[in-house]
Amino acid sequence: MANTYATGRRKASVAKVWLTPGTGKITVNGLSLDAWLGGLEAKKLRVKQPLALTKQSESVDINAKTLGGGFGGQADALRHGISRALVAYDASFRAILKPEGMMTRDSRVVERKKPGKRKARRSPQFSKR
Repeated sequence: MANTYATGRRKASVAKVWLTPGTGKITVNGLSLDAWLGGLEAKKLRVKQPLALTKQSESVDINAKTLGGGFGGQADALRHGISRALVAYDASFRAILKPEGMMTRDSRVVERKKPGKRKARRSPQFSKR
């Protein structure tokens, strides 16, 4: 298994993930994970979660390209992409990742604004007089 590719999605974000056997290096948009997410430690843990569950943190390299949305959506898209790439790399990982919800695309997106409303559901203030 030389190169394994997978796509992860969340909100408006898409992550293209290439997984190769290696030493555990994670590169996102040409930057290391620490440089890309800075001090957002909780998001870094979410990205690394599939690798930790499958005990592949030190045995595979991740090279990813993310686009769309913000850091939160991109981090979750990356997590989804890594999970899918791991399953393509070794099908036995599916039994570990599926119960944890890593294989499911989180379909929650922002609801559109409706006509006559201030936001998606917020109505204008009612005035009796």
